[in-house]
Amino acid sequence: MFQNITPVTRNIIIINAILFVVSHYIFPHLIYMLAAFMPLSPNFQSWQIITHMFMHGSIMHLVFNMFSLWSFGPVLEKVLGDRKFLIFYLVCGLGSFIIYNFWNYYQVYELSKILTQQGVNIGELYLKSDLNYRGSTSIQLPDRVNKEVVQEFVNYLRTPMLGASGAIFGVVEGFSTLFPNATMMFMFLPFPIKAKYLFPLIIIGSLYLGIKQQEGDNIAHFAHIGGALIGWLWIQKKKKNRDRI
Repeated sequence: MFQNITPVTRNIIIINAILFVVSHYIFPHLIYMLAAFMPLSPNFQSWQIITHMFMHGSIMHLVFNMFSLWSFGPVLEKVLGDRKFLIFYLVCGLGSFIIYNFWNYYQVYELSKILTQQGVNIGELYLKSDLNYRGSTSIQLPDRVNKEVVQEFVNYLRTPMLGASGAIFGVVEGFSTLFPNATMMFMFLPFPIKAKYLFPLIIIGSLYLGIKQQEGDNIAHFAHIGGALIGWLWIQKKKKNRDRI
């Protein structure tokens, strides 16, 4: 059955599976080279904009994303064609990166204002957030500084985003826009739902979860919004062009 999947979808799944095995069991340092840090971080590299969408943090993360791609990708690939589908997939992943990091930039900016007012050397925090930094990582902090705020600031610089979720949300949204009356089942919903209701559900749900992000929730909800939004805009444009023809 796997060999009958459309070629681009099949190759994306294969690449993700290979990189998961290599990065988790052979060269673990690849995770931090290929996952995407926010552009303000000293750990950011330009290639991470693309490579992060082929990296995954756990086997369940990989399986869920690849199952979703296997379910919806072939239909969209047949509609768009191989080349355009690949571009669509990558652009959705790029959109998820951009919107997620707009949110991260806002968070870091607000935290940096608080820490600067409390007398913290922000430049030192940036320097010692570099994963390749080999000097002393101890930082002298004024007594009045909230160390939890310092840790949160550092976490933004040292924690990468990874996974195909943003691109996958774009694919699912693209499918739902083209086939609005298709009935779908999702493991996190106990009832079937028509595809046309998926876009507002994704946006509202991810926006709420992203703003109200609970402790221990490491899901990049704003990345999901970015991928879904780009997927929706792309297919809307395609539908308008088709209608004009």
